[in-house]
Amino acid sequence: MNALTKIAPLKLDRTRQSAPQVFEALRELIVSFQLEPGTVLQRAELAEHFGISQTPIRDALLRLGEEQLVDIFAQHATVVSRIDLSAALQSHFLRLAIELEILNALCVLPQAEHGGLVRRLNANLAVQEAALNPLDVPKLALADQAFHQELYAAAKVGPLWSLVRKQSGHVDRLRRLNLPDEGKPQSIVRDHRAIVEAIARQDAPAAQQALRQHLAGTLSFVDDIKQRFPEWIV
Repeated sequence: MNALTKIAPLKLDRTRQSAPQVFEALRELIVSFQLEPGTVLQRAELAEHFGISQTPIRDALLRLGEEQLVDIFAQHATVVSRIDLSAALQSHFLRLAIELEILNALCVLPQAEHGGLVRRLNANLAVQEAALNPLDVPKLALADQAFHQELYAAAKVGPLWSLVRKQSGHVDRLRRLNLPDEGKPQSIVRDHRAIVEAIARQDAPAAQQALRQHLAGTLSFVDDIKQRFPEWIV
């Protein structure tokens, strides 16, 4: 059966290149487990689903392969990869190292820049809080990503967000498995609130401590996730 049968077709923006749009759509389908580990992806089926030729499909799959979200077997098949815990841990290490330094930088911003950042982060928090009741997991996940991306942009290291995101496919999937668990959505927003409040006070150590707690949350549940989804994890 076509893996995309139950997934709504993507309406591409014809003024933009197709491959990046297909990549983003497939990445979200994989991270959200609408395309589960082990799912075989056929170029022809994908091309029909998206209403485009196979060339941008090939390019999108290659990018997904670079992020280790799919395994590409030449002349055979492309398969959604299982979650690699070792890769997830390395991604966590990279992100923590970068974001701890980012918080140092944000807490010494000039006052005008600092005030604008705090306002933007609070606006993002309002979106996150709205996604809690009723719980809207995709909306909360998107706002979570936007929150961290804003930190990189404010510290003027925006390109590093692309680097971190490229390495984060496995840990992103772990987070998505953990996100619906009881109390987890609220803890995400609570951690973000603590980070913003510390930045507002220009208290770098407090901001860093809140970040450590925030990023460690999912990895502390890895054993539980492995027990619930053993066939998806290596």
